[in-house]
Amino acid sequence: MSERPRSVEITREAISGWPVLIALVLFEAVLIGGLIHRGREDAVLGLGLALAALVFFLTLAGFFINGPNMSRPLVLFGRYQGTVRKQGLFWTNPFMVKHRVSLRAHNVASEKIKVNDLVGNPIEIGAVVVWQVADTAQALFDVEDYMEFVDIQIEAAVRQVASSHPYDEGQDAPSSVVSLRGDSEEVAVELQRTLSERLQRAGIEVLEARLSHLAYAPEIASAMLQRQQAQAIIAARRKIVEGAVGMVEQALADLGDRGVIELDDERRATLVGNLLVVLCGQAHPQPVLNTGGLYN
Repeated sequence: MSERPRSVEITREAISGWPVLIALVLFEAVLIGGLIHRGREDAVLGLGLALAALVFFLTLAGFFINGPNMSRPLVLFGRYQGTVRKQGLFWTNPFMVKHRVSLRAHNVASEKIKVNDLVGNPIEIGAVVVWQVADTAQALFDVEDYMEFVDIQIEAAVRQVASSHPYDEGQDAPSSVVSLRGDSEEVAVELQRTLSERLQRAGIEVLEARLSHLAYAPEIASAMLQRQQAQAIIAARRKIVEGAVGMVEQALADLGDRGVIELDDERRATLVGNLLVVLCGQAHPQPVLNTGGLYN
């Protein structure tokens, strides 16, 4: 099925309401003066005054006020006539329907939703989105309720982004895929781009989108915390071993260069083992007094 053509905003210059208001006040003064001068006996005058009063009230219906960062899309007998973006007092056709659409920035904090990340872990995620109406015709005529449309699309976009990335690095995911926790800036850019594509139909411009909440779901939070602790311990141990190996190499090189002691392969292995135990062990080493030689 082909997509329906999108509405396009048309800028409309409305008539200033002040001259019309002054003319209306003068007209009313003339009516009252005529009524007082002629009296109430003249039936023709009474009919004229009734018609004039009708015109007066119809003219009043054409006035509208447009405030700062507000817009007034105008519709006449079912046809879109344009949008007034200027602020002030204006007058237009009394039969014109004058809608009100805010152009101010809206700040929306989505609810925390539960979704599976790229590797299937259940996580809780939420976002903060700043948006504003860019095209009033699309926002008013192309979707049923643009405020509700934005809320639903924010949730859909958050779910899409969350399911495309792992929660953390080092999980069963391709190395080229960024993580939600480790690459927040790139994830925010992707979320904003995804939202902009989804909200383009409603004439909405996304100014900013960021994750406001990110955590494992309660049912796996404890297990994942243990996993993160284990990964941290392994990374720390790897650093300790790398440093210890470098120190042992340096010690053996210094002993050989200075000629302090001649070491065969067996003594070298024993020395390396003792140094690694001292440097990599968690507890303080206990000295052992050897009263004999290495071979007896």
